[in-house]
Amino acid sequence: MIYKNIIKKTKLVSLLFAFAFILNGCGAYNFTGTGKIDANTFQVNNFLNNAELVEPGIDRIFTVALQEIIMGQTSLNLTNTGGDLLYEGEITEYRISPMTATAEQTAAQNRLYISIQVRFTNKNKPDDDFDKAFSFFYDYPANDQLTGPTLSAALDVIYERITQDIFNASLAKW
Repeated sequence: MIYKNIIKKTKLVSLLFAFAFILNGCGAYNFTGTGKIDANTFQVNNFLNNAELVEPGIDRIFTVALQEIIMGQTSLNLTNTGGDLLYEGEITEYRISPMTATAEQTAAQNRLYISIQVRFTNKNKPDDDFDKAFSFFYDYPANDQLTGPTLSAALDVIYERITQDIFNASLAKW
């Protein structure tokens, strides 16, 4: 009876040791793929809308979307000044163009294209700094007006992609 208890305890200790070893090996990674981030805070300055065609409010929506993805996928704290990581830039393009035509030579589908210039600064690792453009598009039926629900759906799709690309470039290094 004592022999069986010793074997059970030995197996349990071995299993716990193996589990601890596995967890220790994954210590520099997390579920977002960022690895260890050498920062405690981040700052997202308001992105200005410098596009030729200006849609009111899309700059604020983008700024908040970028803040939310970083807060949701890291343990970094958002700050208004002096962040270890700084994101700033401007919306440089907001363009609507016809994509496909009907037999009557009218547009059947339109495309909203948005491009955002981002300057990323890492105070602790200046080699990670970049200044680059991120862009994406949304196609919608030409019969729809780009207002209300259509605009909201378009911005959701475009900003989800662009913010994820910015996150990957700045923190996940993809």
